[in-house]
Amino acid sequence: MMVKTCPNCSSSEYIKSGIINQRQRYRCKNCNYYFTVNKLGKKIDDYYVNKALQLYLEGLTYREIERILGISHVSVINWVKKYNIKRPYNSQYHPTYKILNSLELANYFQSPENIQGAGVVVTELGDKFMLIKWERFKE
Repeated sequence: MMVKTCPNCSSSEYIKSGIINQRQRYRCKNCNYYFTVNKLGKKIDDYYVNKALQLYLEGLTYREIERILGISHVSVINWVKKYNIKRPYNSQYHPTYKILNSLELANYFQSPENIQGAGVVVTELGDKFMLIKWERFKE
């Protein structure tokens, strides 16, 4: 990360002043304040956070979301807790999902038996599409 200004006086005049814990230390020329620059952490794009929460609300398990998006199931759990997401509970329906490209998706919807008797949601995943279908449990 590049330093732009001193955090104490907002001056842009500073010099390098050693290394502490594998991070560069700087000294401001105006106020003699010593500071280091925080490392940028690994941040997951908001697109994937939204998709993970959407898939969670659609009824997929944490591990299924992990396999689909390639994001740790622990991260998904933490986001659900952080944003206080509550999934509606309905035991009569059970979601199934498929990952399809655009041509496969078009072929899927051309067949009437694929879309009868169940709810269907299509969401994009990069260059592919995820089709989530709810089927009633047979009792």
